[in-house]
Amino acid sequence: MKSVDIALEAQRTSRLSAVKDWLYRHNTGGRLSTLLLFIPPALMVFTLLVILPIAESGVYSFYRWNGFTALSDSGRWVGWRNFQFILQDPVFHQAVWNTAKIVLISLLIQLPLAMMLALSIASKGSLNTLFRLVYFLPFILADVVAGLIWRFIYDGNFGLVAAFTQLFGMESFYPLADRDWAFNAILVVVVWKYFGYHMMIYIAGLQSVPNDLVEAARLDGASRLQIIFRIKLPLIMPAIRLSIFFSVIGALQFFEMAMPLVTSGGPSGSAHTIVTYLYEFGIVRSRIGFGSAVAVLLFVMCAIFAFIYQRFVMARNTA
Repeated sequence: MKSVDIALEAQRTSRLSAVKDWLYRHNTGGRLSTLLLFIPPALMVFTLLVILPIAESGVYSFYRWNGFTALSDSGRWVGWRNFQFILQDPVFHQAVWNTAKIVLISLLIQLPLAMMLALSIASKGSLNTLFRLVYFLPFILADVVAGLIWRFIYDGNFGLVAAFTQLFGMESFYPLADRDWAFNAILVVVVWKYFGYHMMIYIAGLQSVPNDLVEAARLDGASRLQIIFRIKLPLIMPAIRLSIFFSVIGALQFFEMAMPLVTSGGPSGSAHTIVTYLYEFGIVRSRIGFGSAVAVLLFVMCAIFAFIYQRFVMARNTA
């Protein structure tokens, strides 16, 4: 028996020594021990705060439930009816179209404006630093604060719009109360709020362009436009792709700034985005199952866009 115990103990010792040797070989610079120490807590937090809520939303989307009592007590299984109602609801169609408008305005106006300003003030200098600060200030403001500021500006009685109409002897105009103007007024705020953020991304990219390359092009007789379109823009394409990605994802998730500007989606729900639609019909009206179904659709949209963009566009950054 003693010989058997000795053999087992020797086997355990050899296994432990093999594990220690493996850890020593693979723990270059303490990387493996760092991973073993920090990944499990991060993975647990990510699972509790991201994975489980997404899974629960997927489950709730198949129920009619108010969220005040247990799902087993007041929840009623409705299958795909929540999704069917959403896809047939004209207000949701308007919310999707409004979200698409934010994407289009961002890509066609906001990002080109940010690029033009970045090209103008990318060079180092005290005056350019001041301009960057001024242009970046709107992004520093919290979205809710920016929304409240512009709600006052658009006020037809006391705001800047009221001063403009009184100056020219026009009737009082309330953009946020007009069905045709409400969301267009929000689009103006979107461009004002976020162009500075994309401008800083472009400036960071432009400052990494080698000056020697630009000077060589000038010596060869290249014009300013040729330098921009043939040297600078191709070299900062990774920054441009990243900016477009943030712009589209931000448009899909647009919510905080819209809430102070318009209540309940504006006049006749004409100013709803997908997220404000979710909040109004899912949270405010205590239809948690319905809101979860909207959240699932939004998650699918974001996931599909992110996967396609990362796979076919962002992958070029490393090509």
